[in-house]
Amino acid sequence: MATDTKKIVLITGGNTGLGYQVIKSLLKSQGTSYEILMGSRSVDKGDQAVAKLQQEVPHSSSSVSVVQADISSDSSIDEVVDLIKTKYGRLDVLVNNAGAGFDRAIQDSTLSIRAAFNQTWDTNVSGTQVLTTLAMPLLFASSDPRLLFITSGTSSLTETESTEPPAIARINAPPQAGWPKPPHGNPIAAYRSAKTGLNMLFRDWCRVLGNDHVKLWAVSPGFLATGLSGVGAEAMKKMGAQDPEVGGEFVRDVVEGKYDGKVGRIIRKAMVQPY
Repeated sequence: MATDTKKIVLITGGNTGLGYQVIKSLLKSQGTSYEILMGSRSVDKGDQAVAKLQQEVPHSSSSVSVVQADISSDSSIDEVVDLIKTKYGRLDVLVNNAGAGFDRAIQDSTLSIRAAFNQTWDTNVSGTQVLTTLAMPLLFASSDPRLLFITSGTSSLTETESTEPPAIARINAPPQAGWPKPPHGNPIAAYRSAKTGLNMLFRDWCRVLGNDHVKLWAVSPGFLATGLSGVGAEAMKKMGAQDPEVGGEFVRDVVEGKYDGKVGRIIRKAMVQPY
């Protein structure tokens, strides 16, 4: 199928975790064909991921290729945007998936508190803002542009007081009295605060694009057994995490219009996530 009849999709952080599963789900789609650009900081790791996808989904009307995309680098972002502009002239879907957490580096003393927080915010918020801003003309060139921000279930301010479900209760439980506090099993203070910041960034884009034709969502994919936390997929599954494939299918459904009735909201698969 010719490229100009396919949906052009850029997924940052696409070579692993949730991003990989989103691409896999799009490749499996029966209704729409996509030209998928897998954003990866390492081209080699991206190429390895593409080879694996081609084995897992050998027959697809869609295609996937790697673009070097480090959203902590302005020059890398410039190059990605220029490539898409030159080759395709538009972008139909931007999935701001690239994210990182450096809380464990604080706990391990491999990064200072300031450095870990700055890197977390730079990756999850600042880099996302730079890419989204520079990609906006390409989205405006699409007849049906879609803009997704991948957030987290841990980012809800309302739910910081929640004791349900167990995964939320575990991260909200106060430690024993006294100082210093014992090491947290899954430290996420920098990560969850950055994702809360991303939610506000998303809401401001809702304001900025309120009179335009761009559809946008913040997608909270659920508690998934990815490598993001640094504790390993199997350990996360024991804590109740789902297979990342579930999140990939959810994001695909947003891309394909199944959540068009919830444009401008922070959404989970079965509900709107409270602020």
